[in-house]
Amino acid sequence: MTEKLELLEEHRVFDGTQRKYQHHSETLHCAMTFSLFLPNVEKFPNPSLIWWLSGLTCTDDNFTHKAGAQKKAAELGLALVMPDTSPSGETVADDADWDLGQGAGFYVNATQQPWDANYQMYDYIVTELTTIVRETLGLTGSESIMGHSMGGHGALMIGLRNPDRFRAISAFSPIVNPSDVPWGMKAFDAYLGADKQAWASWDASKLLASHDGKPVPILLDQGTADNFLHVQLQPENLIAPEGYPLEIRMQDGYDHSYYFIASFIDEHLEFHQKHL
Repeated sequence: MTEKLELLEEHRVFDGTQRKYQHHSETLHCAMTFSLFLPNVEKFPNPSLIWWLSGLTCTDDNFTHKAGAQKKAAELGLALVMPDTSPSGETVADDADWDLGQGAGFYVNATQQPWDANYQMYDYIVTELTTIVRETLGLTGSESIMGHSMGGHGALMIGLRNPDRFRAISAFSPIVNPSDVPWGMKAFDAYLGADKQAWASWDASKLLASHDGKPVPILLDQGTADNFLHVQLQPENLIAPEGYPLEIRMQDGYDHSYYFIASFIDEHLEFHQKHL
């Protein structure tokens, strides 16, 4: 595994190190990049790890460059891993629309042609990239997961499907109910087929409503000025069983951008630190 991992960038930042790697993914059958922030390893030799999943059209660079998370992560001793949002390259299926195909993997395992050849993002994150992070990079501490928009969907879904692994989940402006909103319906129909019963295990609202295992604390922040709020996001559809540790905060005047994420990222990292 080590010989397949290429370090593309390394930057000193806030008493930590920001890196960018490339490797060939056996799961996605293409080259993939991911970014990693490490706090000072002398102070934090075995840091806890937070996974960040980005939204439509994003790469691993968006959060790294715009969220301003490194300062608080360095202070708390948290490592951050930022995967890309989809497979990519000339041989990978794509679509002319920005909300399907490359940059829009939706963190599911596609079952329909031509997407099934490459779009296995769930397995990539939960298994292949996890193995790289643990065995090659040596990050074996406790884990949690967070994300934004499509990545908020991914964080909720992956966290709820793996309650024994992830200690906490948080999301900014997530697509909570992809089975019933335009972005999610378009992607799920393409990747998973027309049978909506096959969609349920990838839909956070349905996973949470039927959750009967170990509860994973969830923090959700949603801006009231988000122009996707009522059609695509609909946080009111994320309904937890009685007593489940879910907090949904409506933040007045904030939109869907990274300005919103940067405004509350420190609070999210502190939330994760409490559970890690």
